[in-house]
This record gives sequence, C-alpha cells and structure tokens, in this order.
Amino acid sequence: MKPAARAPSRVVLDVSLPDIEENYRKSERNAAPLGVIVVLKADAYGLGMPAIARRLVAAGAAGIATAELAEGLAALEATGERVPVGVLGSLLPDEVAPAVRAGLRIPLSDLDEARAVSAAAVRLRRRAKCHVAVDTGMSRVGLRPEDALAQVPLMAALPGIEIEGAYSHFPTANVPGDAATAAQVRAFRALVRGLAARGVRPPVLHLANSDGIGNVPAALRAPFTHIRAGIGLYGASDPSARRRLGLKPCLTLRARLAQVRRVPAGATIGYGRTFAAPRDMLVGTVAAGYADGLPLALSNRGSILVRGVRCPVIGRICMDFTTVSLEQVPDAKVGDEAVCLGRQGEGEITIDEWAVLKGTHPHDILCAIGARVRRNPVG
Repeated sequence: MKPAARAPSRVVLDVSLPDIEENYRKSERNAAPLGVIVVLKADAYGLGMPAIARRLVAAGAAGIATAELAEGLAALEATGERVPVGVLGSLLPDEVAPAVRAGLRIPLSDLDEARAVSAAAVRLRRRAKCHVAVDTGMSRVGLRPEDALAQVPLMAALPGIEIEGAYSHFPTANVPGDAATAAQVRAFRALVRGLAARGVRPPVLHLANSDGIGNVPAALRAPFTHIRAGIGLYGASDPSARRRLGLKPCLTLRARLAQVRRVPAGATIGYGRTFAAPRDMLVGTVAAGYADGLPLALSNRGSILVRGVRCPVIGRICMDFTTVSLEQVPDAKVGDEAVCLGRQGEGEITIDEWAVLKGTHPHDILCAIGARVRRNPVG
C-alpha cells in the first residue's frame, strides 16, 4: 500500500539561505581575523537547522554551537562532522557518555562535571575535548572566574580530558558602552592570563554573541579567537548592532485567504466578541493563527499584508485563523497570499514589530513559529 501523499502546508516559512550567508559574512568581516561559531540551537531558532548548517559550513563556519545533546547529534549528522559541534551550557548526567562517544565539544561548569566526563572518556577510550563555561555575569551556568582559576588546572590534569576552549556570555551586549559588559571582558581576560600562568592555555576563546559582535569591539580582539553568531544570522539582533553590521531579514511567513465575505454593521468577530463592525465591511479569514506563531497580542492591533497592502487584524486571533479587514483591498479573492511576516510588494511586517506588540524580543518570535508550519529553505 502506497503511503498517502502529503498535503501542501497552509502556512509556509520561506527562509532565504543567501541572506543568512550574507549576514554570516558581514559578522565574519566585522570580527576578522576571529573565527565564527554559528549558533544553531532550537532548530536554528526555529528556521530549520539542517539546511542552514550545511550552507554555513560551506561558507566557512569554524564550528557549530547547540544547546543540548540531541541538537548536537543532529548537527553532526546534518554536516557530516565537517566542523566541531559543541553544546553550550551543560550536559545532564545521562548525556555525558553519548556526547563523549559522538565527539561533541563538551561544556564544563564545575569539577564534578569534569570528573564525570573523564570517567566516561576513560571507559570509552576517547579523549573528550571540553570548553569551560565561565560565569562572568550571566549567573546561569558556569564557574565564577575566581573558581575557574583554581579548578580548571585540576580539570586539565584529569585523564581523557582536553581543555580545548573557554567561553562566557553577555546578558546586556545590546546596550552599547555598557559598563557591566566591559567588566565582563576584563574579568575573562584576567582569567585567561591567570590560567596561562598555571600552564593552561585553551586555544579557543569566545565571548561575543550576536549583539556583542556589533556593540562590543573589545570582545573581537586578542586573546579572543572566535565569535558566536546566533540570532544576528537571521537579521534579528539588537537594532544598533543590526544597523552597524547591515544585517538583513531572511524570512517570509505566508498563508492564504480561506474566505472573503461581507459582514453587516454590528457583526462581532472572533472569540470574546472583541471587535464589532462599525459599518458593512469586507473581511478576510487568513488560514493561520497562534498555533502557527502569530502572537495573540496582534489581536485588534497587528496587520497582515494582502496584495502588498497592510490589512488590520480585527478580532481575537484564533488557533488556526486570523480575520483581517479587506476594506483597502476590495478585489481580494479566496486563495490570495497573505504575508504575516516579511515583505510583499511595497509592504513589510517585521519581527521587531511583532516583538514590540507582544512585549518580548525577536528570539521569542522566531522560536514560537509553530511546528506545522513548513520550513522552506530558499536559494
């Protein structure tokens, strides 16, 4: 029996690989001669990791960073193990042996973790390449610099362990000239000097994230050897960093009009009856809703593009549908393309616009795009 043909998706996310590569190269040029580690966690921020990973490895990426074991293994498979793949943050106890076996770059946040990695490496007859997570101010994972100075030499002496790298993370690199960020850079540099005096010289050092690439030039100089390009790859980093680097958006989230009709004056639309037509109106039902990633905060506030024209969202966004006013597009027809994010004609709906309406940041917008939306790598 033949498997049933897959129905076309109602909602499609077009992801421009050439634009992502261009953003990568702009970050690379700005940070030269440092290498670029591309952050592809959460399925490349929800945009489809395998195609993006292959494109950026071909473009020269020095490595890939993920957030967990499963993501790391998937990145190794997608790229044929052509570049180092690491996990940022931490591994759970039952993830240590599989990570060592696969050859992932392993994060170390304390001496107990290092001992567990060492035991697994010895048992598997492997040498585990490890990167020390240093907490310079995020207070999420990692060793404080003073503790790292004491513990990293002990880690380096464990059998089966190679201290290949050290890294930290900025919480406020989106603020140009931030004093706390400058203090983080100084603390990391002091740690590197202290470790070198104790005979530990990790060859891979990175601190700058996407915002740091544009806003923290001190993190783009020695002793640092690499940067981490994450959400900036998709043109959605902090506005100041985005303008400085000339990053561009890379995606279009598109659906179609499922119905076009007239409603009489006084008709209410959607759950909660939050919109009442002030007059007879032409309205359209877009076949996309909050299950596809449209924030509920767009209800009665956002817009969707139809034939290049901004059409206001009216009523509450539903799980599967969104209603818009078609008063400015009287010739709209069922089946017309409706662009929820991105460009259509002269119009554009930006990730920043959604983030402001939702009271959040671009990371949340990208990662909230629903699983049933088809990711379509273009170019």
